[in-house]
Amino acid sequence: MTLVAGVDSSTQSCKVVVCDGATGAVVRQGSAPHPEGTEIDPAFWLTALDEALRAAGGLDGVAAIAVAAQQHGMVCLDEHGTVVRPALLWNDTRSASAAVELVDELGGPEKGAREWAAAVGSVPTASFTVTKLRWLAEHEPDHAARTTAVCLPHDWLTWRLGGGSGGRQPGATALATDRGDASGTGYFSPVTGTYRLDLLARAFGRVVELPRIHAPAQPAGDTPDGLTLGCGTGDNAAAALGVLASSGDVVVSIGTSGTVFAVCDHPVADPTGTIAGFADATGRFLPLVCTLNGARVFRATARLLGVGLREFSALALAAPAGADGLVVVPYLEGERTPNRPFATGAVHGLRLKTATPAHLARAAVEGVLCGLAAGLDALLAEDVRVERVILIGGASRSEAVQRIAPGILGRPVAVPVAAQHVALGAARQAAWALSGGDLPPAWSLGRSALFEAEPLDFVRARYAEVCEMTANLPGKGPVAG
Repeated sequence: MTLVAGVDSSTQSCKVVVCDGATGAVVRQGSAPHPEGTEIDPAFWLTALDEALRAAGGLDGVAAIAVAAQQHGMVCLDEHGTVVRPALLWNDTRSASAAVELVDELGGPEKGAREWAAAVGSVPTASFTVTKLRWLAEHEPDHAARTTAVCLPHDWLTWRLGGGSGGRQPGATALATDRGDASGTGYFSPVTGTYRLDLLARAFGRVVELPRIHAPAQPAGDTPDGLTLGCGTGDNAAAALGVLASSGDVVVSIGTSGTVFAVCDHPVADPTGTIAGFADATGRFLPLVCTLNGARVFRATARLLGVGLREFSALALAAPAGADGLVVVPYLEGERTPNRPFATGAVHGLRLKTATPAHLARAAVEGVLCGLAAGLDALLAEDVRVERVILIGGASRSEAVQRIAPGILGRPVAVPVAAQHVALGAARQAAWALSGGDLPPAWSLGRSALFEAEPLDFVRARYAEVCEMTANLPGKGPVAG
């Protein structure tokens, strides 16, 4: 049996799976937590990776490894390969004003948005690396001056696994990435497969070293112990690989964030900014809608109610669809889609009848799902083919989410067998890098559970009404992490 390993370095933790390279069957796995926050010293990622690998029984017998990680973050290195400052993560919104500046500089809000979408497939928001670089240049010029290379979280971990470190040792793997993760920077074109150095220079004031773009099955090098090193990818592209998604599949993932993305044969460039026109990890495209507020909304509501997540789920199912008019707008950390980085959450429709734990739990679940349903609508509006909806992420294990999602999304929902799908996708890429070929290995994930329900259009209409009503509520301004 040839073993491969996949790493999922997410916002909250690091997960490792070791799999049979031929079938995808998980042989062993482990995990370790990451610190909370919107910026982090990348050394914590490496420490967590080491802990997760130990928990997974190490890499004995493993032939190849690949890393998937949270998208967008900014890791700055100096000329010696030393990290310049803590990495800004995707959910750090301090660069929101920089995003507005960069769009305006290309011709104002409307023209600028069209120009950015045409250039890189996306309109930059505070999540994108390009806006964080503008923020760094404006607010921390000393750190900006020391920066000679910029990479993403998965790029940095791949580089470290390949022997890279402060000192830039001879023979170490060079900085490497793939189309999937590079397409979330704001200075890479998924259509041409090349960096837009002019946009990087516009944001940062100059061009710096960037990771080399590798083809999907092209190894990034080897580890010091001789393991083949996959080039890695972003978490959503890895999730698509991990659930064996193909054209016509839409994946709805509810983890730290909420995402709706589709494997697509044509690029998408949405000038409204709702859809990020990413690339996937196979050479195709991955148009994606992302919300900042996912499973943590459920945990926060459960904490407010003084219950655990299982009881929270039961409470949500005890209330009627629509929660008798109670609506939770779940913008607990601002929001990316719609682009309201300084928004706060809201509860509307509170009456004596709806002032119950069950109503609040139901409204919280419906609020998160309504935001994701709007993302599905946006994909459909761009002629993205939708034949199957696959629900994944930590919150997909919730019975309330499984049973409520089909009604809100307006179509049946398939829930795969519980697994670390991002880490599985990274492992599948590692197996692909080991074997080569035009297609990734044909793994089997087992049978999915199918959930169906009548569409709940009235719930979505009520949610949209309250969202519009609360759109201009004042927020607190930039979040500094």
